[in-house]
Amino acid sequence: MLTREELDRYNGLIEAGTYLEDQNKYDLAYHVQKEIDILILPAIERLKEKSRARDRATEEYLESLRLAEDDDEDQ
Repeated sequence: MLTREELDRYNGLIEAGTYLEDQNKYDLAYHVQKEIDILILPAIERLKEKSRARDRATEEYLESLRLAEDDDEDQ
């Protein structure tokens, strides 16, 4: 759920981190990884919200089925 801008930044950070690790600059690569962790937090929240919305829609659908079934039984 990364935006285009976030994805571009993510790819750049991954590339920088890979280069630093190849150069055995693990101390610097650590800081790049921390930036990646911060960058993806909003995307994770968007993904969670999408999942919650899907759960609400499923719950509403199942409730509508239950109500329809109750109406059928009452007739």
